[in-house]
Amino acid sequence: MEAATDEPYTPIKQDTKNGKLRYLPNKIQWNYGFFPQTWEDPSYSNAEIGGAFGDNDPVDVVEIGQRSAIIGEVMKVKPLAAFALIDDGELDWKIIVISADDPKAALVNDEKDVEKYFPGTLRAIRDWYRDYKIPDGKPANKFGFDNKAVGKIYALKVIRETNQLWKNLMTRFASAGRLSLL
Repeated sequence: MEAATDEPYTPIKQDTKNGKLRYLPNKIQWNYGFFPQTWEDPSYSNAEIGGAFGDNDPVDVVEIGQRSAIIGEVMKVKPLAAFALIDDGELDWKIIVISADDPKAALVNDEKDVEKYFPGTLRAIRDWYRDYKIPDGKPANKFGFDNKAVGKIYALKVIRETNQLWKNLMTRFASAGRLSLL
């Protein structure tokens, strides 16, 4: 499921590729969503990630808590880490979060705590996003920062920066291209 950014009011619906419904070969084991009011600007080059440009979508969220979310559910979350995924040459941030209501939320504050209380989860998330397109005959995705997750402080920086890019979009300082701004 994805936010249909090119449709009015950006509905959540099943993703398509080449006009066909898109199915992923491996089940994702976490809650997947996005931060509203963020935008990975395709004209913004991130020097820290080899000059990669944004993927023209909101920032993706991977929630690692114990409960499965309902499609379209709004959750209060706590950012913990981030991966700089390079997917088809575009920068596609994955912010790792935990629901504020999760029983372990008070224990987990950064990427080190994720490893302590959810051992192997960061590696599993990275590996899933690295490999998910391989069954379609595409190469493995790459990551910035030597394939490692960056910490909470950097994740918060990404959220602030992409929120500013979204504000630029909404005030027409950036081109909307194919995006619907309704």
